[in-house]
Amino acid sequence: MDNNTPIKHPSFYAVGLSYKKADAEMRGKFSLDEKAKTNLLTQAKIEGIESLFLISTCNRTEIYGFAQHPFQLIKLLCENSQGTVEDFQKVAYVYKSKEAVNHLFRVGTGLDSQILGDFEIISQIKLGFTESKKNLLANAYLERLVNAVIQASKRVKNETEISSGATSVSFASVQYIFKNVEDIASKNILLFGTGKIGRNTCENLVKHTKHDQITLINRTKDKAEKLAKKLDLLVKDYADLQVEIQKADVLVVATGAQNPTVDKTILDLKKPLLILDLSIPMNVNENVKEIEGVTLVHMDHLSQITDETLENRKKHIPAAEAIITEIVDEFMTWTKGRKYAPTIHALKAKLNSIKDIELNYQKKKMDNFDEEQAEIITARLIQKITNHFANHLKDENTSVDESVEWIQKVFQLENKETQPLI
Repeated sequence: MDNNTPIKHPSFYAVGLSYKKADAEMRGKFSLDEKAKTNLLTQAKIEGIESLFLISTCNRTEIYGFAQHPFQLIKLLCENSQGTVEDFQKVAYVYKSKEAVNHLFRVGTGLDSQILGDFEIISQIKLGFTESKKNLLANAYLERLVNAVIQASKRVKNETEISSGATSVSFASVQYIFKNVEDIASKNILLFGTGKIGRNTCENLVKHTKHDQITLINRTKDKAEKLAKKLDLLVKDYADLQVEIQKADVLVVATGAQNPTVDKTILDLKKPLLILDLSIPMNVNENVKEIEGVTLVHMDHLSQITDETLENRKKHIPAAEAIITEIVDEFMTWTKGRKYAPTIHALKAKLNSIKDIELNYQKKKMDNFDEEQAEIITARLIQKITNHFANHLKDENTSVDESVEWIQKVFQLENKETQPLI
């Protein structure tokens, strides 16, 4: 390869979709269960992707990683979900380089959450990165970035009040039930699915109502039994679902199934029924609304509940953004240094080589040559020269790629592969 030929590095991208443009049905198409995540990581390795991690929650599915073109990442997402490229183009987003970094920081600190200040996403980011690391798909850049986002998340949570007050999808569910079901203390509530949102909803119901008429059903009964034991609630078998729905006044569905588990064929109702579907993909078929007395509410509707708590949280956005800016700047400084450090080291080595040749020449030529003093003076000069170049490369207005290429040409440095900037 020609030493003067610039090496093209992959760029850092964030590709995905969220509640902002994609409704629950569309988010369901792109959701990734554990098997799909594993398949995606395996395919990424086969296709030569150096480093990436992914998250898939009820509110978003995203891939963060390095690629020559974002379509490499979009292709991975579409081929491992029910979504299509056409769907992606309608509702998704692609961020590159610093924009991708900023987006991840906003996601990880709760500023981009469907409910402002919801920090549950940071645990998903940690899990996603851990899985990528296990699969050897996490380079030093990605590890440093994720650690910086975790640091920002902790600081925003501890140094601001952006997560103050009780509000989340599960809490919004409870609020909705209180506002729309009369005499709730005498009503039967059936919770189907004991995943994270289901557990949180159940705990909120018990906490805020001291309700003893809550029944739990889960496909895996022992999971329901663990939660029921903790909260002193009743558990029924999955086979009893249809019978228990007939008894219920409120049905909360929070399963992790990829297809609807409740539809009108299993509803043989004798009284009105409020159904809250907190699942992504949606687990309640829209056809239940054809039955008189049935009210179906999706997660997106619940997430639109804006109360005084959320309004108070908005006041703390500037403080959170200031913390993010500080940590992003630190990360970008590290990133730039990682980009030009090999060239600075090579420059220093080249100057030292020139120095050694010149000192050897002068030592042979001069009888009273003070080699020790010459070493001290030339070492200081080389340090000052390299510092000037380093300060130039650190400047935010400097085009690092162009400057590095120029230094390599002028000093005839070996064009070693440098680290990608972003």
